[in-house]
Amino acid sequence: MAMATTRNLSSYSPFLVLPTTTTAASPAMFQSNPTTSISIRALLTTPPASISHSRPQILNIPTKTNQLLYLEHSKHTQREPPRWFSPLDSFSSSRLPNSPLLLYLPELVKLVESTVKSEHCQSPERPIYLVGQSFGACLALSVAARNPEIDILLVLANSATCFNGSQFRPLIPLLEAMPKELGASLHDMLNLITGMATQQRDTGLSEALVAMFSDLPGLAEVLSVETLVWKLKLLDSACSYTNSRLHAVKAQTLILSSGKDQLLPSRQEGQRLHRLLPKSDIRIFEDSGHVLFMEQDQDLVTTLKGTSFYRRTRNVDYVLDYLPPTPYEFQKARESHRFVEAAFSPVMLSTLENGKIVRGLSGIPSKDEGPVLFVGYHMMLGLELAPLIARIFSERGVLVRGVAHPMIFKKQKQGGRLPDISQYDTYRLMGAVPVSPTNLFKLFKTNSHILLYPGGMREALHRKGEEYQLFWPDQSEFVRMAAMFGAKIIPFGVVGEDDIGELIFDYEDQMKIPYLRQFIQELTDEAVQLRSNVEGEVANQDVHFPVMRPKLPGRFYYLFGNPIETKGRQQELRNRDKAHELYVEVKSEVERCLSYLKEKRRNDPYRSILSRLVYQLTHGPESEIPTFEP
Repeated sequence: MAMATTRNLSSYSPFLVLPTTTTAASPAMFQSNPTTSISIRALLTTPPASISHSRPQILNIPTKTNQLLYLEHSKHTQREPPRWFSPLDSFSSSRLPNSPLLLYLPELVKLVESTVKSEHCQSPERPIYLVGQSFGACLALSVAARNPEIDILLVLANSATCFNGSQFRPLIPLLEAMPKELGASLHDMLNLITGMATQQRDTGLSEALVAMFSDLPGLAEVLSVETLVWKLKLLDSACSYTNSRLHAVKAQTLILSSGKDQLLPSRQEGQRLHRLLPKSDIRIFEDSGHVLFMEQDQDLVTTLKGTSFYRRTRNVDYVLDYLPPTPYEFQKARESHRFVEAAFSPVMLSTLENGKIVRGLSGIPSKDEGPVLFVGYHMMLGLELAPLIARIFSERGVLVRGVAHPMIFKKQKQGGRLPDISQYDTYRLMGAVPVSPTNLFKLFKTNSHILLYPGGMREALHRKGEEYQLFWPDQSEFVRMAAMFGAKIIPFGVVGEDDIGELIFDYEDQMKIPYLRQFIQELTDEAVQLRSNVEGEVANQDVHFPVMRPKLPGRFYYLFGNPIETKGRQQELRNRDKAHELYVEVKSEVERCLSYLKEKRRNDPYRSILSRLVYQLTHGPESEIPTFEP
C-alpha cells in the first residue's frame, strides 16, 4: 500500500492522490491539472530488495507510473521497513503558502498516526487530510477516531467498513482450505473457484470474482493464494476494528461512493456512514466502479473544490481558500449547463465608456481592473446565471464570483426536503460565495469581480405578473462598501424568462393549500434565514418551488449598462444620503436596461428557436446567430 503526503500545493492542484501498490496512480486522476506543481511523498511497505533502511527514505518516481509497473515491481520485493517516496518532486515549482497536508493511506495505523501527530506538532493550525480508498478508508477512520483533538479532514472512497457484508468474506475459509501441495497459482485457483461457483449457480460469487480481477488487472499473476488470504483477513479485521470506533470520529468527512462498485456495497455503505458521522457530506458517482480514483472521468481535485472541502486553516474561508477552475474544470462545468446556451442562444450587450451599446462584452472591465461589482435583476430560478458566468469567463477571462444564498452551501439539518446540495457543486467550483458582509468585504479587498442580486430569493421566486420587477431593500446594502474600495459598479438587466415559460402555480397559490403551506414551512426551516431584520416584501424569503408551463423557447438578452465609478468618492459616499442617491441611480440603471431589452427584442428576427434552427442549418451549428441592431 502507499501513502502520499502533499507538503505543498500548487494553485492548480491543491491535492494529489496516489493509490495503493495494487492500484497505481492514474493520469486520469490529475486530468484537470496538467501543470501540477506538487510535492508528493508516498509510503511503500514493500521496498526493493536492493535497498535496506532502518528509517523512511525518499525516492523519486516518474509521474506516469502505471498500474502494471507497480505490480511488476512488487514481484521483486522483500519484506523490509517502509520508506517514503515522492513521484512529483522533480516537477514541483510554484507553491501556495500555508498549504494543508494530505495523506493517502496504507495499512499502517500507528505509522500514519505517528506522521499525523508529528505534522500537527510542527503546524498545529494546519489541517491534515486523510484520503483513503477501500481499506485506506478504514485506516483513515481509525486514525481520526484515535485523534479527535487534531484537525483532520477525511476523504473516504468506497470504504471497506462494509466488508463484513460483502460477497468476498466467504472466500476466506474456502481459500484457506485449499491444499498448499497443489502448488497452483492464484490465477488457476480463482479460475477453479469461479467455475465451481458457476456450476453451483452462485452467480453472485462468480460475478464478484470476475469484477474484482477486471477492476484490478494483473493482480492474479502477482499475488499468491496466501497473500490474498492475508489481505482478505486484513480487510475483515479492519472492518470490525473501524466499525467499533465510528462513534469516536468527530472529523469533517467527505464520503465518495460508487454506484456500480461490484466489490463492495459502496452506495449503501456511504449512506450509512453519512448517517453515523455527524460532520459528513456525501457524493455518489452513479456510473463508477470500485477503484474510483483511477477512472478516466473522475478528478479528486475537482471534487474537493466543488464540495468546498479545501481549506488551509481550521475554518473554511470561501474567499481566501478558493482555487479558480482550470481550463479543463471550466469546460466540464460549462458542458453541464450547455443546454441553456444551446436552447436560449443568449445575446450579450455591453456599454462602452462613451455610452455606446455594442454587441459582445468589450464594455466589461478586464480582470486587472478590479474590484468590480455587477448588480442586476435575478430571473426566475436564476436561469440567467450559467450563461452569464460562462460567457464572461470564456470571452474576457474574468471569473465572476457570485454572492449566493447560504442554502447552496449547507442545510440546517441532514436529509429533509431541500434538494441535495451536491446539485450546486458546479456553482461552488465556479466561485460562488455565501452572502455575508464579511465575505463581501474580502471579495472587494482581493480586487474580485463580484456578482450581486439585491433582490435575492424574493426576486428569483417572484409571483405571477411580477417578472422584471425589482424587489430591492429600501436601504443601500452595498454602495458604501463598494466605495470604500473604489469599486466600479456595473448595473445590468436580463430578459427572456417570459419567452421560455409561463408561471402557472406560484407562492400565493401554494399557500392556499394546507399541505403545501406546511411543505413550504418545512423547506424554509431547513434553509439559513436571511434579512430577518428587514421589513417589506423583500423580507419574504420563504422557500418554494414555482411551477411553470413551458413555451417554445425564445431567447435570453443581457445588457450591461453604464459603468458607475466610486473611485475618488469614498469620502462623499460615507454620507448615508449620498450613498442612497447612488443606490437609487444603480437601481434606475438596471430598470433602464430591462426596458431597453424588452423593447429591442421585438425587432430580433431570431427571437424564436425555430428561426434560429433554420439559420444554423444554413450557416453551420457554430455560427453566431444575428440579433437586433443595438
